[in-house]
Amino acid sequence: MKQIIQDLKNGETILEEVPTPIVKSGHVLIKTTRSLVSLGTEKMLVEFGKANFIQKARQQPDKVKMVLDKVKTDGLKPTMNAVFNKLNQPLPLGYCNVGEVIAVGKGVEGFNVGDRVASNGNHAEYVNVPKNLTAKIPDNVTDEEAAFTVIGSIGLQGIRLLNPTFGETIVVVGLGLIGLVTAELLLANGCNVIGFDFDPEKIKLAKEKGVIAINPAEGNDQVKFVESYTNGIGVDGVIITASNKSDEIISQSANMCRKKGRIILVGVIGLNISRADFFKKELSFQVSCSYGAGRYDEEYETKGHDYPIGYVRWTEKRNFEAVLAALSKGTLNVKPLITERISLVDYKKIYGDMNSSKSIASIIEYNSTEVPKSTVTIEEKSFEGKKGIVGIIGSGNFTSSTILPNLKKVGADMKYIASSGGLSSTIMAKRHNIANSTSNYKEILKDKDVDLVLITTQHNMHASMVLESIKADKSVFVEKPLALNTVELDEIVSEYTTRSVNISVGFNRRFAPLAKKMKQLLGNENSPINIVATMNAGFIPPEFWVHDMEVGGGRIIGEACHYIDLCSYFSGSKVKAVCMNAMGTNPEENTDNASILLQYENGTNAVINYFANGSKAYSKERLEVYSQERTLVMDNWRKLKGYGFKGFSKAGSKQDKGHFNQFDELIKQQKKGGNAIIPFDDIVNTTRASFAAIESLKLGKWIEIK
Repeated sequence: MKQIIQDLKNGETILEEVPTPIVKSGHVLIKTTRSLVSLGTEKMLVEFGKANFIQKARQQPDKVKMVLDKVKTDGLKPTMNAVFNKLNQPLPLGYCNVGEVIAVGKGVEGFNVGDRVASNGNHAEYVNVPKNLTAKIPDNVTDEEAAFTVIGSIGLQGIRLLNPTFGETIVVVGLGLIGLVTAELLLANGCNVIGFDFDPEKIKLAKEKGVIAINPAEGNDQVKFVESYTNGIGVDGVIITASNKSDEIISQSANMCRKKGRIILVGVIGLNISRADFFKKELSFQVSCSYGAGRYDEEYETKGHDYPIGYVRWTEKRNFEAVLAALSKGTLNVKPLITERISLVDYKKIYGDMNSSKSIASIIEYNSTEVPKSTVTIEEKSFEGKKGIVGIIGSGNFTSSTILPNLKKVGADMKYIASSGGLSSTIMAKRHNIANSTSNYKEILKDKDVDLVLITTQHNMHASMVLESIKADKSVFVEKPLALNTVELDEIVSEYTTRSVNISVGFNRRFAPLAKKMKQLLGNENSPINIVATMNAGFIPPEFWVHDMEVGGGRIIGEACHYIDLCSYFSGSKVKAVCMNAMGTNPEENTDNASILLQYENGTNAVINYFANGSKAYSKERLEVYSQERTLVMDNWRKLKGYGFKGFSKAGSKQDKGHFNQFDELIKQQKKGGNAIIPFDDIVNTTRASFAAIESLKLGKWIEIK
């Protein structure tokens, strides 16, 4: 299928050929018939992409500070690699989609194949959209009209926050697409509406709809006009739908309002607010978040859990339905707003020069007759008779920034990369010379050429995909963790014993050059040592998926396992008991501020401090090992100091966490045969130890590993 994307690195807008997505649980798969270009929003994204690095930095000063902090701790080269990797990730354009349902995911009710629906899907021939971001279209509403559903919901949400009453006078600042729809919905609500814009065509359209539309370029002072119109009282409220960096808009909006007036920001403006403008009138100001309640809430959008209507009357989905009802009844007429209709293949007529475009609403028409394909060939290659042929499942940021560059360096033969949507895998396939991109990972498991599967998905998918892979007689490398609970782990262990394949987990720290040097200096006497490991992990917002115990497993199981494995590597032994204590007076099972104590079979004692409340300017990882009146101190995989060692005092390197060595050994092992790069018993012991840490926190005692 074809999809419009924005290349943030060079600013080019591209029509990309990508695999058709596979319908996911809680989603519907839609074949697109129309989509609407939101000129204001998409123009900002296109302009950002076209900006040079200095201009991009000026637009995002908060990100610049994060980059500078990372340079201090990780060094310049790793930081720049991370920045360029982020810019290399494509941005799908569009969020106003209409089409026909062609597949319904598990757990979805209320939708059937053949339903016409509106959603926030992208500009793509097929889109996979959560059920709570999709609404059925009434029979008397055309696809073109329904394409305005999401835009209308943005305006409607601003109105709901303003909460106007019948007869109030409201100003709409900016009569672009969202502004015009907002103004018409306000009129339907019984309000008197004043609109301001500098475009004569938009002023004309607004007047035809009954808006008192004023063009400031014609010499009209907005504030004085409002004072005159309201007999010096001021308007009841202002909705700002304009996009302008000036602080003047917020000041003018305040001066237009009556005492205790309300201001709602839907657009993007300068927000250097003068206290004096707001103080005397006791004005209220609120920023509207997109299309309504539920936006950016994983529970609502991704997991499909609705808010009870008695407590949250207007969600995103219910706003969609309200706009569609207004279109059906004729209280909202969007036909006059349509400026042009363009076929998808002619997309550059819209995106070629958006700065000079006078379009208000551009409709993209889809007329594809191609059969949907879950796999597209990027480059013709022959893999017959080779070993170590790789299929990758997952194309997130870590895959792009770390896994693929290292696989390319070690010369891995990569036949597939899979992603649920098909877009990110296609971009990565092109960048790293991977033969095929697919949205259906099962194609990898069915291919007899592939003998090594790399799994880099979200954590809750690891165990099931590992099982599927080894049942298909494929060796597996899975990013940590291997599993999220004992049931999953036991099933993997049971299946593994019946197979002649290898399972490896991405415990890359043991492969780092400085880790190998430390192991060499400590020797192999198997005598007990003391280890203190500190991970200054950094704060991650609580709503991020890794904190969800069912999806990410929490950061102890999902990330601290790295250091459990590393401590086991240095000790040369297995963990026999675990105790974990967390910060706070009433810690729960899900924590990312904890100290983990490990007892080993050979007497080794290890403490892992995993903290999320430290400064990002401080080293992210630090390791101390004490043995036989000797001490090793490793700082952030860049510096190693030794005390009490004959002939060794210090070593240094560029920051290297072992990824290259890990994949080099992995590919060589897969091609030549032999044991896994980490003994499977060690992997199982580390995984059980991470589970025991959580159990220890819940029960408040030491947990033995069996």
